[in-house]
Amino acid sequence: MHAMNKKNTSNNNIIAVNRRARHDYFIEQTYEAGLVLEGWEVKSMRAGHVQLNESYVLMKDGEAWLFGSHITPLKTASTHIMPDPMRTRKLLLNQSELNKLYGGMERKGYTVIPLQLYWKRGRAKLEIGLAKGKKEFDKRADQKDKDWQREKQRILRKS
Repeated sequence: MHAMNKKNTSNNNIIAVNRRARHDYFIEQTYEAGLVLEGWEVKSMRAGHVQLNESYVLMKDGEAWLFGSHITPLKTASTHIMPDPMRTRKLLLNQSELNKLYGGMERKGYTVIPLQLYWKRGRAKLEIGLAKGKKEFDKRADQKDKDWQREKQRILRKS
């Protein structure tokens, strides 16, 4: 009975992950933002038809907006609406978070990128990160560290 009351694990709640984000950027700070969605978008998200690969966040008129995310409409979508998969979506953040993001973006080289999309208490949330772009040598150093960690694990398993 105790297991029945337990919520799903966090892995089941993840809708989409932007894998390139952690590869291409140093993530300084993360924020959780709500999304303004239409009904067909929620249904498509539940079916897992979302891509964050090419998406980015822009600050405009004191608000945060998600551009470039692709939510594929379901084939069974209603005929009286015209779904736009690349629609610009408003992000819901409180004023202090928006101010921190603005401050970070005004510093040289910082940008706001979407990291992952997930369900939290039945609502879609977007984890965004204040990030700084990596140079090519940073990516190579990260790859070396990952290879070394993998090699260490292999050595420890053998002994």
